[in-house]
Amino acid sequence: MRTIGFTLLIGLMLLAGRVMPAGAEARFPLRIAASGTYLEDAAGKPFLITGDAAWSLIADLPPEDADLYIADRKARGFNTILVSLIEHEFARNAPNNAAGVAPFLTPGDFARPNDRYFADAEHVLDAALRAGMLVLLAPAYAGANGGPQGWYAEMAAAGPQTLRAYGRYIGKRYARYPNIIWVQGGDYDPPDRALVDALALGIEEGAPGAMQTVHGNRDSATAAYWPDAKWLAIDTVYTYEDVAAAVQARYRAGPHRPFFMIESRYEGEHGVKADEVRKIAYGALLSGASGQVFGNNPVWHFSGPALYDTPEGWRQALDSEGAKSIGHLARLFERFDWWKLKPDDGRFVRHIEGIPSATTISAVAGDGTFAAAYIQGVASLDLDPAILAAATGAVEWYDPATGALAATEPDADLRQLVVPTSSRASGTTDWLVVLRAAGGLRDN
Repeated sequence: MRTIGFTLLIGLMLLAGRVMPAGAEARFPLRIAASGTYLEDAAGKPFLITGDAAWSLIADLPPEDADLYIADRKARGFNTILVSLIEHEFARNAPNNAAGVAPFLTPGDFARPNDRYFADAEHVLDAALRAGMLVLLAPAYAGANGGPQGWYAEMAAAGPQTLRAYGRYIGKRYARYPNIIWVQGGDYDPPDRALVDALALGIEEGAPGAMQTVHGNRDSATAAYWPDAKWLAIDTVYTYEDVAAAVQARYRAGPHRPFFMIESRYEGEHGVKADEVRKIAYGALLSGASGQVFGNNPVWHFSGPALYDTPEGWRQALDSEGAKSIGHLARLFERFDWWKLKPDDGRFVRHIEGIPSATTISAVAGDGTFAAAYIQGVASLDLDPAILAAATGAVEWYDPATGALAATEPDADLRQLVVPTSSRASGTTDWLVVLRAAGGLRDN
């Protein structure tokens, strides 16, 4: 297996060199852009979070498999991974890592971190940094309802002082990694906020300037639950309901700072397939989010302990249709200035024709130079030309299942769009349409 894994890894690294979008790699650390609504890298290039949930990566995989995973995600266009630093339940040897090393010298005792475990974790952080990938790193996943899936019981037993020391320990240890954003909480809004506050403060002391966010309860407004958390630099949205509606609600409610969709329904769970993955991801990005995190069962737990059965192993699932769709999304968004987009407030798309369940999620650049819409089951759209800088321009129709440019109209009437009827190899019915007002957009 080690030889086979190495061969696959080399192939994936070569693939990465061929298929990644043009342009310079992200330069870490990231920072909040002057507009306050998205992240940019150290060179000022906007950074769209295109993430993959890899919760059990550090705890469950040996180094060669971790390398294979990171190379695969890099090759597909992902630039971010979401990982637990310590795993409570969702790993084969939890809480020990693949080498059998425990995170604490005394089980569950945050006062006694095991240097060897946290040194082993650096392999993943090093590999991600070499690949130019952001790591959303959860220092202590609390767990749904504070239950046994996570560490909340042990955190409560440890208390704020011990958690602050633990935060200081890991913050200092990993301060040399500029590609980390720390993720507090973990499927939970803890009743004792002092525990998370202490952990976050300790990380800040160990790694001054480290950026932090939070993963709260499903459908919780993170900014509202943590109104006075000075460590909270970026908000998140987490929902299994209508993603576009939830993201737009956060966009309207504020506060004025970046936020991204950290979790929704995962591919391979709750009957979710690639078309739903695309609706979730495009729905987030066209509704005001500055990024989104995709998830796949069994990849998020790497075929270890899980909540739902899966018919295939994680290596096979790397090539899922959903993962392919997210890779295409990343490359399509490279084609326009996505950071200028503002979600349509109902004025731009005035009327649609299509099947009863037809969906349209649209956004318009603040300067009126272009617009983008994700549609499912739509036959035609009536648009308000006053929203764009011109009533005529170019229209590009992309197949979001393949990333292919399926049709283009170089000089179209932007007031009404008729969806192409040509068949596509993917057999799908959804589209990404990009409208470019005459003379208003850079050529890619």
